[in-house]
Amino acid sequence: MANSYFDIPEPIRIKAIEAGAPKLQLSITLQAAPEKAALGYPGKSAGDVLFNGAAGTLLVSLGEAPKMITDTFRVAGGSVGRWLVQNAAPSAEISVNNVNGFGIPNALAAFCEGLLLGVFKFERHKKASNSIEPFTVSVRAQNGLDGVETVVRRATILARAVNLARDWGHEPANVINPVTLAERAVALSERYGLKCTILDEKKLEEIGAGAILSVGKGSHQTPPRIIVLEYAGKNAAADAQPVVLVGKGLTFDSGGYSMKDTANMQGMKYDKCGAMAVLAAIAAAAELGVSTPIVAIIGAAENMVSSYAYRPDDLITSLAGKTIEIISTDAEGRLVLADCLTYAQRKYSARAVIDLATLTGGVVVALGRLRAGILSNNTALSEQLAAAGERTHERLWPLPLDEEYFQLLKSDDGDMKNSATVREAHPIVGGIFLRQFVEDTVPWAHLDIAGLADTPKDSAYCPRGATGFGVRLLIDYLENL
Repeated sequence: MANSYFDIPEPIRIKAIEAGAPKLQLSITLQAAPEKAALGYPGKSAGDVLFNGAAGTLLVSLGEAPKMITDTFRVAGGSVGRWLVQNAAPSAEISVNNVNGFGIPNALAAFCEGLLLGVFKFERHKKASNSIEPFTVSVRAQNGLDGVETVVRRATILARAVNLARDWGHEPANVINPVTLAERAVALSERYGLKCTILDEKKLEEIGAGAILSVGKGSHQTPPRIIVLEYAGKNAAADAQPVVLVGKGLTFDSGGYSMKDTANMQGMKYDKCGAMAVLAAIAAAAELGVSTPIVAIIGAAENMVSSYAYRPDDLITSLAGKTIEIISTDAEGRLVLADCLTYAQRKYSARAVIDLATLTGGVVVALGRLRAGILSNNTALSEQLAAAGERTHERLWPLPLDEEYFQLLKSDDGDMKNSATVREAHPIVGGIFLRQFVEDTVPWAHLDIAGLADTPKDSAYCPRGATGFGVRLLIDYLENL
């Protein structure tokens, strides 16, 4: 059964071929859109395609030349991948000279990623249908295969990791809960040679992790877990400091007694997507042989209603020893993260701590579905992550963390409230809450990915549902340390 966790269909595979290899049946050609629409050219939007059966060509538009960026090639790759699958295309090839001939950085890598990301489908629970055999897109090299093979291998590893995060993100709460997620993490650790530690409810009680335990109390049969995976880093020094990645893993969030309405409860299976991105990122880092040591810490819980559940007005004590007055049981993710952040700092001397969480609806109001919010106590770390976001097109936008925002969380009865009582600065309030659990000397960044973790409609290289946002960003950041 464990192997099936990783059995994600791959309709397309990519390989490099020599310049002199026999010509294949279908030739893919990328081209800039002409200034005016013309016969024999695809449309003006990036990803538009024009098939010429007689000539055996598939022309793919890159849009207007002045507007081309690296992500344009990812968009083109996604469009090509979908066309190939829909049309059960024969063998196809594209020339590395064509892809790299536009002077855009990392164009080939982006095109390959798009090919593999654009054809992802979550159909694990559908009745088996007539599936097509995976077919291969060949990248015709110019001067030897080494460089092309390296690009193809990296793009394939990244796309598989993103698609793993998507696949697990899609799974409903009756399939993935804190207990079964821990089982998957064990399988992941065995597959990628990682060290795995699971803190069950008894261990969490023993160490005093009262915040995550409070959130998970309502789900009596599937209690919370803190899941820890460790990757030593390729050829890393024994005393090398790890980067700690923390993921919010709410396998379902009903809102608890501060219950969500029907419309907002639908889709709460995606409230674990920060954790899925972190798990996929550490797996990809291990497969790529990233030199930096990495620790992944997942706070897994279900926020449910029962006679055991925590309530508004409760006072709970976190792992850090700080007391929290519960204003809203629907502000649960920050409670889970608080204990995970404390555990990370107690256990590891971290080079940086980065958390990913679908934390607030407010960040969607502020930034929409184009950028995630980043809040950080360290300018250098924030800038490094933002730069990685621009390179991968998993873009971020900085939000402030002025200490005055903590006034919104002042409590008469405890050290702080878990939520403000006014509708102001929601993503910032979430960030300033987490800031109370991070030491000043620890570089830390919080990525609020609530607007990017899932998408309500198909996009160029991501179908509707879980996106796997953050995996490529994190790998780019880690590779550039």
